[in-house]
Amino acid sequence: MSLIDRTRTVLDRGNAVYRGTAFAARLTAIRERLDAPLRVAVAGRVKAGKSTLLNALVGERLAPTDAGECTRIVTWYQDGHTYQVEATPKEGRPRPLRFTREDGVIDIDLGGLSADEVTQLVVTWPARSLRTVTLIDTPGIGSLSEQAVQRTWGLLVPDDEETPADAVVYLLRHLHVGDVEFLRAFHDTEVSRPSPVNAIGVLSRADEIGAGRLDSMASARRIAARLGTDANVRRLVQSVVPVAGLLAETAVTLTEVEVAQLRRVADLPVRQAEDLLLSADRFAHAMPELGLTALEREALLNRFGLFGVRLTSTLLRREVATTATDLSRELGYRSGLNDLREIIGSLFLERRDVLKSRSALLALAETARTCVRPGSEGISAAVEEIMASAHPFNELRVLSSVRAGWITGKADTVAELERVIGGSGSAPSERLRLAPDASDAELTAAAGAALARWQRRAESPMTPYEMAVAARVAVRSCEGMLAGLERSR
Repeated sequence: MSLIDRTRTVLDRGNAVYRGTAFAARLTAIRERLDAPLRVAVAGRVKAGKSTLLNALVGERLAPTDAGECTRIVTWYQDGHTYQVEATPKEGRPRPLRFTREDGVIDIDLGGLSADEVTQLVVTWPARSLRTVTLIDTPGIGSLSEQAVQRTWGLLVPDDEETPADAVVYLLRHLHVGDVEFLRAFHDTEVSRPSPVNAIGVLSRADEIGAGRLDSMASARRIAARLGTDANVRRLVQSVVPVAGLLAETAVTLTEVEVAQLRRVADLPVRQAEDLLLSADRFAHAMPELGLTALEREALLNRFGLFGVRLTSTLLRREVATTATDLSRELGYRSGLNDLREIIGSLFLERRDVLKSRSALLALAETARTCVRPGSEGISAAVEEIMASAHPFNELRVLSSVRAGWITGKADTVAELERVIGGSGSAPSERLRLAPDASDAELTAAAGAALARWQRRAESPMTPYEMAVAARVAVRSCEGMLAGLERSR
């Protein structure tokens, strides 16, 4: 029986135990959550670019990026058949809200409610990207509004052990002490609590690191690589990827009108274009003969940023891309958005059953602990048995222990251990460090060799105890890969 099926079974037992109580509806909702999209929260400090990045991931400009009332409220973006916005007040039942959409961004009328009176907003929007993942936009850590900050802490680091979000994308402009405090609270070495295996870091606004130069993203990638190998950061997030958020948002919402306007810059002699793009102020006011109004230039800066205008006009001049479609694809790659989507896919979506089961089991365990009644002890025991015996949870425990520095050894051995247990993604090719299009024969040979290596480490009397325990988990991972490859033949 699969992990998700075992979780459904124990939830059904929980429903039977708590039928007729105040917890029944909650457990039913938790059961339904197993079949719903993965919940990923986007968090970070104020002005880190959370809403902009969320828009890029959705593929539409939905989330407001200004400092309005709604940015102080936890907002869920989910797929649905209709377009609607619903508010959950602190007092009273959820109510629909009126909204308009101007320049792509949703403008929500709170209907007389203040931000402090609203627990959350739920935006239902038909979108392909939201069919597999529900995105949660959170108020910024470090906000001047204490209540706004508490909403984010309450969502991601609640007092009990149940977390509404299955995973977190955390935005960093640099590693601030507030970021470390938040992520440490989100981290625990036990799989029964949030841990870095379901958190990734984004070096946001990466184009600003190099002052908007064309090589800014290269500089950002080097910094992200250093952060990703830093022992302190590795304890907090599973990976760090640089993203130019504004450019990523523009990449997925680019229009032919904008491309035509940027072609005017691309058609200038190189020296003139460089002089025009020395600063945002020069671009906004210099060279009236360019043929762009002040409003058009301001709109381009708001949409692309100075780095984006430089990069896009250069790509057009060199004819790397000539249409909005081609340019959108190129900007998606150069902004880091494609890399982020791949990481979310390999670390979150491919592991969604594990992450969703984990969230559901946490909630069920908390219910059994809070409300003791006949049968609740059996529920607690069943949850503990799944947590202890399910191999995916054992992989998460080992990965968390590696990241915490509790499992040590030669660098190449530890790196292989991380890969084999799914630290870089759950696909066999990622676990075995092979090309994505590797043949079954290549995968089988590599898995067999890895199995032999980890069996030797597990059985060797010279292997430290912690590594021997981890090695047995790696052996099981290799056996699982081989069994899966055999079934696929």
